[in-house]
Amino acid sequence: MPDSKIPERISRIGEIAGSLWWSWHPAGRNLFRMLDYSLWSQSMHNPIRQLYDISREKLEVAAHDATFLALYDAAIAEIDNQRKDGDSWYATSKTISLPGPVAYFSMEFAIHGSLPIYAGGLGVLAGDLCKEASDLGIPMAAVGFMYPQGYFKQRISAEGWQEEEYQQLDFTKAPASPILSKTGGKCLVELKLKGRTLHIGAWLVNLGRVNLYLIDTGLEENEPGDRQLSSRLYTADREQRLEQEIVLGIGGVRILRELGINPSIWHANEGHTSFMMLELIREKVAAGSSFEKALETVRNTSIFTTHTPVPAGHDTFYNKTIEAYFNDYRPSLGISSEQFLDLGHFNKQDEYFNMTTLALKTAGHRNAVSRLHAVVTRRMWCNLWLECPVDEVPITYVTNGVHVPTWISQEIRSLFDKYLDKDWLEKQDDIETWRGIDDIPDHELWQIHQELKGKLFHVILERAQMRWAKSDASAQQILSMGSLLDHGVLTIAFVRRFAEYKRPSLIFHDLERLKKIINNTGGHVQIIFAGKSHPADTASKLLLQRVHTMARDRAFQGRIAFLEDYDMHLARYLVQGVDVWLNVPRRLQEASGTSGMKASLNGVIQFSVPDGWWHEGYNEKNGWVIGDDTIKINPEEEDKMDAASLYSILEEKIIPLYYTRDRRNVPREWVAMMKRTISSITPEFSARRMVKEYCEKLYLPASQGTSVIRQLR
Repeated sequence: MPDSKIPERISRIGEIAGSLWWSWHPAGRNLFRMLDYSLWSQSMHNPIRQLYDISREKLEVAAHDATFLALYDAAIAEIDNQRKDGDSWYATSKTISLPGPVAYFSMEFAIHGSLPIYAGGLGVLAGDLCKEASDLGIPMAAVGFMYPQGYFKQRISAEGWQEEEYQQLDFTKAPASPILSKTGGKCLVELKLKGRTLHIGAWLVNLGRVNLYLIDTGLEENEPGDRQLSSRLYTADREQRLEQEIVLGIGGVRILRELGINPSIWHANEGHTSFMMLELIREKVAAGSSFEKALETVRNTSIFTTHTPVPAGHDTFYNKTIEAYFNDYRPSLGISSEQFLDLGHFNKQDEYFNMTTLALKTAGHRNAVSRLHAVVTRRMWCNLWLECPVDEVPITYVTNGVHVPTWISQEIRSLFDKYLDKDWLEKQDDIETWRGIDDIPDHELWQIHQELKGKLFHVILERAQMRWAKSDASAQQILSMGSLLDHGVLTIAFVRRFAEYKRPSLIFHDLERLKKIINNTGGHVQIIFAGKSHPADTASKLLLQRVHTMARDRAFQGRIAFLEDYDMHLARYLVQGVDVWLNVPRRLQEASGTSGMKASLNGVIQFSVPDGWWHEGYNEKNGWVIGDDTIKINPEEEDKMDAASLYSILEEKIIPLYYTRDRRNVPREWVAMMKRTISSITPEFSARRMVKEYCEKLYLPASQGTSVIRQLR
């Protein structure tokens, strides 16, 4: 940060920029917007980059501008007040008290677009949980990876094929600071990988009251190949993936110890982090405990959250590969090779070591991420518990939620400030808070929705123009990017990671019927698609290509668009600006999902099969459900039935409701459903409710050293 050019009067502006606290607090965002809006936009809302690029003259002007100084002083006061911590929910709670911080491990964290170290929903969930922990004052230290090449940038070729581009992160303009050892070096800890020594460093990202520690192997002490170990997220190389998970789990624990952080609770987010529990066991064995006693102690204080309802989605590695990497480590646990491998085996004859099995056997507190997902998860893993009825398998659930300050539009937030109780944000998880939603005049809510829709369409057109200006896209590609979309048309979004089970092409099941729906002169429809396929998932890439082909089809008259390079920045515009949020996964294959929750918060209405969170969120008045709970044995039959239901609901319910207007051109019944969407979904599916539930159902029991083990196989 170039502090030398920052005037004394606003000397702490770099401190605000360096803490991602600003990203979910209007006082911080408005400060940098006012400083230089042009640079703010060019930097993709990255204030550190903005401060690098801004001139000293502009900073001097700001330091003498009364309006700017008022914003600056307000932001400083707010961030200082938060650090006092005395009036937080946790500090004032009479029921929740932890003897030490929570350690939260995750393979990815999505905090803000300026730190592109995430791929999708798992990272967004982890980021939202940490932000809410900060807001509530819960003591937490999060651990992940600093991926200098992050996840890929997506480009779509003229043929509709996804192309991946990896860009090196400029660390000087990222909201992260290197952590130095006691001797001033970057290496904090070491560990062995197949006989070689790996040197590990870390970066610090401040999230208000929560610190996020990001592991880095790109140190000079390491061999060139090992420097690249932490370079990319979700590498397709299986052995490199295993090495990453070893570094995250084992190295992450050692880094916290080196920094003097001694958590009382250890929370593993998904199976990638499971080696964390092994390292905790090793520590206790090294201190003189038996393996069995160490395992029991670790179980009592460890929590494991699983997000994957499909067996193929859980990380597995060949037994021989695991043995090769843990031959030197295993003796420190005091167990045989057979006992070690059994920790990751679902069945005795398994050829693969399963990371989720390891977590389920070593963590005494386990949860799924929705009520329906818990049912599926208990069935999946019931064989691990001897003579235990399926419905008594000790796996509970905490349904996911979204961080309201991050995903709510400023316009909607201001509307709530005007018509709801002044402390509505503090009481967002209280259903009573939202009874005042009906006091909002219909025309005001509708007008704000139109403004947000206009912002989205401006961004879509701007992105298409930028691609055209680069002279590397055909007219058909620009068409497919949404350049002909119409602000006045009912707009549906299918926006999520592209995967076969999510069925992105289901809406094209009957092309002729869809064309009639989209081009109906009584009320047009347009559909926006966005999302990435995993680089190694050819089947999903083919699905993406099919969607892109449909977007170029003249028969749809430019009313289908595919927006390339979906990320958090674009996601904010989409969840705030479309009319309907579409979700059509195969039943029992969506653990929870959170994108629809973000959209609902902004009055965007959900249109989904009854899976994941929508299975418990739908109340017959706050959106539409596609099909029913019936599980079809035949996927083709499921597609046929769901497509027919989707088309019928569009034709008979959604389109008529949207285009029925009063004299002020306000769709009264549609706005009524928007209000029901907001009031019924926001309190139940907020990160505030979720994190409080983690505290009550999992953190507090873990802090008391009790767990539900039953008899494991």
